[in-house]
Amino acid sequence: MSIELLQVDAFTDRPFGGNPAAVCLVDKMPDDDWMQALAAEMNLSETAFVAPMAAGGFKLRWFTPLVEVELCGHATLATAHALYTGFGVDDAEPLRFVTLSGELTATRTADGWIELDFPADAPVAAEPPDGLLEALGVVDSTVAVSHGRYDYLVELAGPELVRALAPDVRSLLEVETRGVMVTSIGDGLYDIVSRFFAPAAGIDEDPVTGSAHTTLGPYWSARLGKDDLLAHQASARGGVLKVGMRDDRVLIAGQAATVLRADLDPLSRPRRKKSSQRRTTS
Repeated sequence: MSIELLQVDAFTDRPFGGNPAAVCLVDKMPDDDWMQALAAEMNLSETAFVAPMAAGGFKLRWFTPLVEVELCGHATLATAHALYTGFGVDDAEPLRFVTLSGELTATRTADGWIELDFPADAPVAAEPPDGLLEALGVVDSTVAVSHGRYDYLVELAGPELVRALAPDVRSLLEVETRGVMVTSIGDGLYDIVSRFFAPAAGIDEDPVTGSAHTTLGPYWSARLGKDDLLAHQASARGGVLKVGMRDDRVLIAGQAATVLRADLDPLSRPRRKKSSQRRTTS
């Protein structure tokens, strides 16, 4: 059976923007080593592996070039886009994904965007770990530091500082954290802006980070007194997200564009384990 592999740009309305993710559609989950090897080969911030479940819905896992992660927003959006646009999935029906972060859903909205329903990860005030602010180059412009479940959040005094950020990635790699989101209040159309760096996970800068907005959403919703935010991730590729707080959940909506579709060469496909059962006669 062929294995289809797509590259989808997430949180953008056109190819070559937003955050590219690979989406690998399989009939059942391959072994971890093969998935990690394919993710390293794709060399994107995340590769998603999706397989249908007998009871309905899909199993979904995400890998960076170095490690498996428990939650990824842009690769989930990319997966939903792939299923809605090329595999006969009714776009009027929500998609249900079983993941390491529990059950997640994706829904096509009336305006054609795809809305993800994720658990909120409200940050708490924290002292920055040694070397973090120095590696980012924001010692004198930091307003506040917080920490979510996985990553630090550093608020700066204005959006121009976020956009101009040029961190020392080698020094950041020595800091004890998986990743760090740097953010400020927005300008123009946007309520907030941010960037995200995670060299420890093999991602110097992530172009658009859906999962970071499970932390940015509750942080800025409380600061601005708004449940619904328009967010811009100000990387070189850039991306736009609608973020909505709903109790302990965060709704993260975006658009996506397919860039390529391919079938894996037979020699690249995972090997099926032979059954160890012996036939018996009676």
